[in-house]
Amino acid sequence: MAAVDETTIAHLTRNEADMAFKRRVRTIFEWIPPPDDTEAVILDGGCGRGFYLNYYRYVSNVKLVGLELDAPIAHKAYANVGHLPDVTIVRGNLYHLPFPDGFFHGVILSEILEHVDDDDQALREVYRVLKPGGVVAITVPNANYPFLWDPINKALETLFNRKIRSGPLAGIWANHVRLYTWPDLRMPVTRAGLVIEAERAFTHWSFPFIHNLVYGLGKPLLEGGFLPAKMANAADRTTFDKNSGSLLNPINLGLAILNLFDKPNRMDEPLDRSTVNLCVKARKPAT
Repeated sequence: MAAVDETTIAHLTRNEADMAFKRRVRTIFEWIPPPDDTEAVILDGGCGRGFYLNYYRYVSNVKLVGLELDAPIAHKAYANVGHLPDVTIVRGNLYHLPFPDGFFHGVILSEILEHVDDDDQALREVYRVLKPGGVVAITVPNANYPFLWDPINKALETLFNRKIRSGPLAGIWANHVRLYTWPDLRMPVTRAGLVIEAERAFTHWSFPFIHNLVYGLGKPLLEGGFLPAKMANAADRTTFDKNSGSLLNPINLGLAILNLFDKPNRMDEPLDRSTVNLCVKARKPAT
């Protein structure tokens, strides 16, 4: 397998304002490096707009499949990456994966299980479609998230046992069934028959209200076409090759500030620390 070096990953994520996302990309590539096997296939289960598919195609020739349930989002994924070679976008859900047993070399479940009512059933299906010895890389939002990441929901949870799940103020709870504790994550993974090989938690320090700024404000501005072209090219995850990096661009200046806030963070924080993400690497037994 060909490891993807940190310089390349830094280039792929140079437009990224979500510092936890940058670490998710590093984690996914570390745990599912592009295989040398030309017949291997990787599934991005809940591919969203196709960002991981785009990154894998940029660094390798591995066959890629993106599964997406939401029709408008699947159309965006197709627009972003559907033209790339050996990338297939499929409509479907994790409960009934439209693939044969033992089909995939690896499966990416990044920020997906928190949207799923029955994570046990989803993981059983992932187990089924993985080849013996195949790996699933899982990232989920941490129930013990840092206050500054989403002060609104943290205050509401602490004081009133309530949270905002939709709209521009939704923050880390946006459209989520649950956030995860370590037991909440480990149990369905092991019940599915998968063997946990590694665990990771990251992103403790953050710019105040960053989740709301990136997803509640920045994302609608970008997707609505309200940003000038140069600013859009510096903010879009798919246009990292078009960003000059100039600090005269307000987006790049903002990214530089966010990167300063991110400097104290580590890829492997203590598992009991407040972090944005919990991550698990799990393998289907070879026999």
